[in-house]
Amino acid sequence: MNKTKMKRDDVVKVIAGKDKGKTGKVLKIDRQAGRVIVQGINMVKKAIKPKKQGDKGGIIEVEAAIHISNLMFMTKGGAVTRAGYQIEGGQKVRISKKTGETL
Repeated sequence: MNKTKMKRDDVVKVIAGKDKGKTGKVLKIDRQAGRVIVQGINMVKKAIKPKKQGDKGGIIEVEAAIHISNLMFMTKGGAVTRAGYQIEGGQKVRISKKTGETL
């Protein structure tokens, strides 16, 4: 199992691959495979069969998973950063290593 600090709804930036430089929101995380689905990133075309009689099949674009190592957290100010943990008031919170603000 891969240990990751990423959570759903985090804003991330792609640092490698065909979508390098783009940003998006995390939709789903597969911790075992170490892959993440990010909104609007790594779009692929997929053929869909009609499910019922009268439905139309066709080709649609969907987000494919991207490896977690190709992503970095983004702060509210728009800077890319790594994440760390800090204890605040008896609670463990994720912080930006660069600025120290909570993620």
